[in-house]
Amino acid sequence: MLAKSQLINTKKRDYKNNNKSKYVVEKVAKNIFLVSALIAVISLLLIIGFVFYKGLTPFIFKGYSFIDFLTGTEWVPSADKFGVAPMIMSSILATFGALIIGVPIGILTAVFIAEVAPKKLGKIISPAVELLAGIPSVLYGVFGLACIVPTIQNMFNLPKGQSLLAVIIVLAVMMLPTIISVSETAIRAVPAAYKEGSLALGASKIETIFKVVLPAAKSGILAAVILGVGRAIGETMAVILVAGNSPVIPGSIMDSVRPLTTNIALEMGYAFGTHQEMLFATGVVLFTFILILNLVLNKLSNKAVD
Repeated sequence: MLAKSQLINTKKRDYKNNNKSKYVVEKVAKNIFLVSALIAVISLLLIIGFVFYKGLTPFIFKGYSFIDFLTGTEWVPSADKFGVAPMIMSSILATFGALIIGVPIGILTAVFIAEVAPKKLGKIISPAVELLAGIPSVLYGVFGLACIVPTIQNMFNLPKGQSLLAVIIVLAVMMLPTIISVSETAIRAVPAAYKEGSLALGASKIETIFKVVLPAAKSGILAAVILGVGRAIGETMAVILVAGNSPVIPGSIMDSVRPLTTNIALEMGYAFGTHQEMLFATGVVLFTFILILNLVLNKLSNKAVD
C-alpha cells in the first residue's frame, strides 16, 4: 500500500514538472513573439522618426516655407531653390497611368488563369507570373531602356524616348505579378456554390465570372491593387533609367520626368547640409503620399467587404 502511494506521488510530481516545463516553454515562446513584434514596430518608428526629423528641420529651424517647398516648380540646390511640385505631379501621373494599364490586364489575366485556362496551360502561366515577380527591378529598367524607350522614340519621332509614357509602361509591367497573384488567390477562394448557382440559373460562364465571381472576390482584388500601387510608387531603379530625370512639370505624356523616388536616389549620394535635408523632406512628402493613397484604398477595400 505504501509503495502504491509513493508511486502515485511520484507520478503527480512528474506530471507537475512536465506541466511546469510546458508553461515555461510557452512563456518563453510568447516573449519571443513579443520581442519580434516590438522589433518590427520600433524599426518602423525609428525610420519614420529619423526621416521626419531630418526632413522637417529646414522648415522648423531654418525658416524655409513648407508651402513653397510643395508648390515650387524649380529644383536648383545650388541657387537654394527647392520646389517639389514637378516631382509630385510626375509621381501621381506615373502611378495612376500604371494603374490604368496594369489593373485591367492583371485582373483579366488572373481570371483567365483561375477560371478560363485549361489546367495544363494554367500550370505554365502561373509559374511564369511568379518568375516575373522575382526579376530585379533594375532589369525592368534595362529592358525599358533597351526596348520601350527606342520604340517610343521612333514611333512618335521624339528627340529621346525617355518619358512619362515609358515610366508608366515599365511600372505597369512591374505591377502585374503582384496584382495577378493576389487576385488569382482571391478568385479561387470564391465558393464553388456561387458559380454553380449562377450557371444553374442559366447564366453563361462569362456572365458568371463578371457578375458573380469578381464581385465576390472584390475585397481580395482591391488588396492586390493596394500592393501593386505600393510597388509602383516606391520604385526607383527602373524609373531612373527610363524617366529622363528632368525636374519640370510634364506638359504631355512624352515629356521627361523626375518622380519623388528618383529625385532622392539621384542626389542623396553627394548632397549635404540643407540640400540633404530637403531630400529627406522629399521623403516625407513621398511617405505622406503613400500613406494617404493606402488609407483611401483600404477604405474602399473595407467598403467592399461590408
